[in-house]
Amino acid sequence: MGQKVSARNQASAGERASVQKLRTRPHAQVLIIGGGINGVGTFRDLALQGVDVALVERGDYCQGASGASSHMIHGGIRYLENGEFRLVQESVVERNRLLRIAPHYVKPLQTTIPIFSTFSGILAAPLRFLTHKQQGAPKERGAFLIKLGLSMYDFFSRDGGTVPRHQFRGRKRALAELPRLHPGIKYAATYFDASVHNPERLTLDVLQDGEKAGAAGPSDARASNYLSLVAARDAAGAGRSGSTVELRDELTGEVFEFSADVIVNTTGAWVDQTNQAMGAASAFMGGTKGSHIVLDHPELLAACNGREIFFEHTDGRIVLIYPMGDRVLVGTTDVDADMAEDAVCTEDEINYFFDLIGHVFPDITVERDQIVYTFAGVRPLPRHDATQPGFVSRDYRIERRAGAGPAAPDSGGAVVLSLVGGKWTTFRALAEHLSNNVLAELGMERKVSTAKLAIGGGAGFPDSEDGVQRWIKAHMAAGRDADRTAGLLTRYGTRAGEVISFLDGAPDATPDRLLHSTRELSVRELEFMARNEQIGHLIDVLIRRTSLAFRGLVTGELLNEVADILAGPLGWDAATRASEISDAQEVLKRFHGVQVHSLVS
Repeated sequence: MGQKVSARNQASAGERASVQKLRTRPHAQVLIIGGGINGVGTFRDLALQGVDVALVERGDYCQGASGASSHMIHGGIRYLENGEFRLVQESVVERNRLLRIAPHYVKPLQTTIPIFSTFSGILAAPLRFLTHKQQGAPKERGAFLIKLGLSMYDFFSRDGGTVPRHQFRGRKRALAELPRLHPGIKYAATYFDASVHNPERLTLDVLQDGEKAGAAGPSDARASNYLSLVAARDAAGAGRSGSTVELRDELTGEVFEFSADVIVNTTGAWVDQTNQAMGAASAFMGGTKGSHIVLDHPELLAACNGREIFFEHTDGRIVLIYPMGDRVLVGTTDVDADMAEDAVCTEDEINYFFDLIGHVFPDITVERDQIVYTFAGVRPLPRHDATQPGFVSRDYRIERRAGAGPAAPDSGGAVVLSLVGGKWTTFRALAEHLSNNVLAELGMERKVSTAKLAIGGGAGFPDSEDGVQRWIKAHMAAGRDADRTAGLLTRYGTRAGEVISFLDGAPDATPDRLLHSTRELSVRELEFMARNEQIGHLIDVLIRRTSLAFRGLVTGELLNEVADILAGPLGWDAATRASEISDAQEVLKRFHGVQVHSLVS
């Protein structure tokens, strides 16, 4: 299940503005359950069409599978051998779009595949393609198959593509470019995909775009995190169509009712559990767990030379070693998930990651104390019975049920649309597809396309390094140097301009200051987050509003200082503040393998 933190009493929390908006107007045409990237993307799309839409998320936005991704925006070259050509084409088109409409977070990613044979796997590949199963021991994909796959990949990328075509290198040239690679390689193939270093903040940008679109239109699109669905019933008996759900505020424990004409279930791997809570059990899902580790390892970082190393491990699993800033991300596993257990990275998986690093960089040693963060999530894959996890389709489908709750489908209850599957790269196209289904249910037509619409801080984002430097220079001020300004641009995109206006405040405002525990945050920036980004818990800032936890930069001093600053705007008393610090320590230890010792304060 997802990360859990303690509920807080109402006296200390007060009424959250996001919850108040739902309670004040407890009906919407559409209610979306689930605040991962697909639910949030659908929220934005519907708000842009003028639909009265609401969204609730039981934890924080992008807390589940959306926040546990490999941080890649990619076409999925390996899906070619599964015959998922439609998905590959859609993925590469959406990758190219995101490079244009979200350039503040989505960046080109040079990727190299080390290859150890020429013709290996030629006979096994057709069997994998036809049966979607591994036949016997894994057969390594050789240069011939990889060349064929990359040529097809280039073909799918040809329309509107902005990334170079793939290149092949022989052993000598490959080792000249990446000298720490295994000396036994025969070739290296290099191509481009894209990365998203801040998936949580991109999700938040999409959400805020939806809220702003709703505020500017005929209806007020509204969303709240830490709000879970408890139960549902058809609302026809109350003199109206649709369904009524009970929502529980996870911060206060309060329960209230909300009704909608259409309910959209985008809870990912928990789709079946959500449908069961609404009185209509389903068996759509069969998610698999994927884990990752993050390393502080300058030697491995240098060996990657700015490239993702993407390759087939000895068990046939496609894995990656991926430089991110001054850290290295290694992943991922693909094992059947037990939904009754927490998704965490295990010792066996860590051993697997160390082994795969040695497979391509045999002279580089990795120690456990170089791991600064681990994470795992459950992919929202369809039920796959005997199909091996690696061969389960990454495509999506939409399941329709007429009537929420246990009543008969013709009782006038809300139509429920359940999303089965979906991946990060295609969230915009998926949201468009899902929104079109919703519009059809409501008898409405699409007004706006999101295909070319900039996302959040991607609007007006500088398109060159010179442009970035000009933006930074234009937004520097007394007490805010170039590094700090650049950090704000990286975190918010051009929305950093709004943040900077808040930081500078009125002429008589108390001057902003950096935290003592980190130069990456200031007092007024935390206050901005508390006011504008639906902070529910201390851990939200460490994991999803910043990348401090991901990079292993959380200390006891930081916990105490951030909690002190958030206490004012969030109404935390001394007991709540202490509980938030304790809960943050527990989440970091239990779910991310990070031990942070507390300080007396």
